[in-house]
Amino acid sequence: MGVDDIGTIAIRLGLAVVVGGLIGLNRDLHHKPAGVRTHALVSLGTALMVLVILPPGSELAHVDALSRVIQGVLTGIGFLGAGVILHDAGNGRVRGLTTAATIWLTALIGVACGAGHYVAVAIAFVLGALAVQFGGGLERAFRRRFPDTPGDDPP
Repeated sequence: MGVDDIGTIAIRLGLAVVVGGLIGLNRDLHHKPAGVRTHALVSLGTALMVLVILPPGSELAHVDALSRVIQGVLTGIGFLGAGVILHDAGNGRVRGLTTAATIWLTALIGVACGAGHYVAVAIAFVLGALAVQFGGGLERAFRRRFPDTPGDDPP
């Protein structure tokens, strides 16, 4: 492994931590159960997993192995995300879905960082940040404009 490879590895893992941490910062600022540390570690872990299977400069010879490992890790991340989803029986609301989705997105961003797909990372980060930042307001505006009517299924 050359110095160039070490630099590439550091950039990929560092980017995973930064982007994952920024997504987690939003969750921390909204007092959600998974924040900067969780999101940064999920992104770092998935980036490292990809780097172990697909080191810098290697050919994508083991696509099947890589896809199976990614599938397994993302399934496991789904269970981690499920841990933040709660059903409030008092008001019938489900909480934590957005945080679970950001954990899963962060895992996918980590995969993209580990594979060196920087443009995909940037686009996914921007779109995810926009969805998290403005999605709640859009949902509330939509509910005000189109309130539930009798006979509608509960949310």
